[in-house]
Amino acid sequence: MCGIVGYVGASAPSSRPRDVVLAGLSRLEYRGYDSAGIAVATPGHDAVALAKKAGKLVNLEKQLAERPLPESTIGIGHTRWATHGAPTDANAHPHLAAGGRVAVIHNGIIENHAVLRDELLAEGIEILSDTDTEVAGHLIAREVLNGADLATAMRSVAKRLEGAFTLLAIDALEPDIVVGARRNSPLVAGLGDGEAFLASDVVAFIDYTRDAIELGQDEVVRISKEGVEVFDAAGNPIEREPFRVEWDAERAQKGGFDSFMDKEIHDQPTAVADTLKGRMDDQGRLVLDGGIIDPYVLSSIDKIIIIACGTAAYAGMVARYAIEHWTRIPVEVELAHEFRYRDPIVGIRTLVVAVSQSGETMDTLMAVRYAQRQGAPTIAIVNAQGSTIAREADAVLYTRAGPEIAVASTKAFVAQITAAFLLGIYLAQLRGNKYPDEIDALLDQLEEMPAKLQRVIDESEPVRQVAKDLVDERTVLFLGRHVGFPIALEGALKLKELAYIHAEGFAAGELKHGPIALIEPGQPVFIVLPSPRGRAELHSKVLSNIQEVKARGAKTLVIAEEGDEVAAQNADHVFYVPAAPTLMTPLLQVIPLQIFALELAQAKGYDVDQPRNLAKSVTVE
Repeated sequence: MCGIVGYVGASAPSSRPRDVVLAGLSRLEYRGYDSAGIAVATPGHDAVALAKKAGKLVNLEKQLAERPLPESTIGIGHTRWATHGAPTDANAHPHLAAGGRVAVIHNGIIENHAVLRDELLAEGIEILSDTDTEVAGHLIAREVLNGADLATAMRSVAKRLEGAFTLLAIDALEPDIVVGARRNSPLVAGLGDGEAFLASDVVAFIDYTRDAIELGQDEVVRISKEGVEVFDAAGNPIEREPFRVEWDAERAQKGGFDSFMDKEIHDQPTAVADTLKGRMDDQGRLVLDGGIIDPYVLSSIDKIIIIACGTAAYAGMVARYAIEHWTRIPVEVELAHEFRYRDPIVGIRTLVVAVSQSGETMDTLMAVRYAQRQGAPTIAIVNAQGSTIAREADAVLYTRAGPEIAVASTKAFVAQITAAFLLGIYLAQLRGNKYPDEIDALLDQLEEMPAKLQRVIDESEPVRQVAKDLVDERTVLFLGRHVGFPIALEGALKLKELAYIHAEGFAAGELKHGPIALIEPGQPVFIVLPSPRGRAELHSKVLSNIQEVKARGAKTLVIAEEGDEVAAQNADHVFYVPAAPTLMTPLLQVIPLQIFALELAQAKGYDVDQPRNLAKSVTVE
């Protein structure tokens, strides 16, 4: 979950390695902000120069302003989400070894670090931190001191490590290369003109190049001014095809908004439109972005399992309603971290759909591998090009949402729902569940959604004001039914993530089975009200829920369809969204809840882009 950056390219010592690495860390701080550090190497020096500081990147920047690092030719940097060891200066990366000759940074967890630590201590090596990373650094240094070059040392040590990791290392005596290795953790190389980059995400070097290479499992990479060399675990060279990043640096900037999250809320109409764009060929078949699953296999499946975590799991829950309705195939939604531990029933007629914004979510990746071992075909719905889940799944459908920097997901959520809808429509067509004109109608309805999303965003001032008025509330409840239930869950999650207050989502039908005991005078309750046109019977039932909580003094905040006058009669506040087909309404209903959480958190003075204790990409189990 940490952010890592490496740079090579300065012909002579200069400030460029430091500047490039710091810029990359700024872009990667969403991956962890417990501490940050940077190390550089300069020809003629027998030790690297180091600066690191607990807390956000600004603390490191202040330290560097007071005590600048020397000019250099290479550099590595790290922004940390703490696993082993508290977020302190001593535990911040990089870690030094061999008297400062070698510096190492790391993302992931080395599971056998305790055994390796004991081995090093027995040799008399002093370990200064509580991290598993420093252990790897000393092991690499030991190989280097015994005469190995840095790439060989990295390869040798990687074989001994257990768990998930990406490692980057530099050696003061090889000040023209940076070496990296990965297992179950992301690493991508950037191809520049006379320079090269390594990072956990392409966003780190998008200012400098859009050409990149994704590293495979148990591969070691060596970057220099001449380019990028990739080796397998045995040291054999590997040819990797570069890919072109589809978006540019401007899309990773705030664009005049006060926060990335606000910008990304405003990006949602474009994210949905781009996810829909060019998805059907002349024969009306879904166009995947990579891999292939034989249509015969897809036509014969008898169960679909969607695996995901957090917000992506709620996107899967929304998709379940639509896919089951359109295809008549039973759909299960599983939390990826529970899936493979309960011995699930999976086989060749089970389609497993993995949903992940980063494509690196460790729990989801492990669930994909488990499903494949059982013979199940797998499709990935991910946002990050070339990511591990995208590469390892049998086929991939990219959401094309562009970079999502804020830790709390917004545009990835609506893009994931949209991509899953496309998959459901394709399966319905392939299996003959829908006539061609019905397929065309569904696609037309989806095409109308970006404009409707834009209207909700443009008309969001009432929900922003209510959020500011409720800044002192300590708990907010959310109710939803049918497709509104996962939206209630997502609304509660956003408030927990951003405002650090108790929030809980319930299926509205469960209200009388216990949760109504939580209602007391003044308690804010959001209710996602179904359309009176699409599901009239559910509309009346949820209206009864509103009346039940209102009778007990709750403050009712209702999300309703335009023209639903009954909603206004039963709500303290009503936020209208445009009319849409029932199964597609979640795309609209979630936006007021995102904005509510954003505004309430900002009113409390919190950083909505970097909520406490969280990181964007969960790359450890």
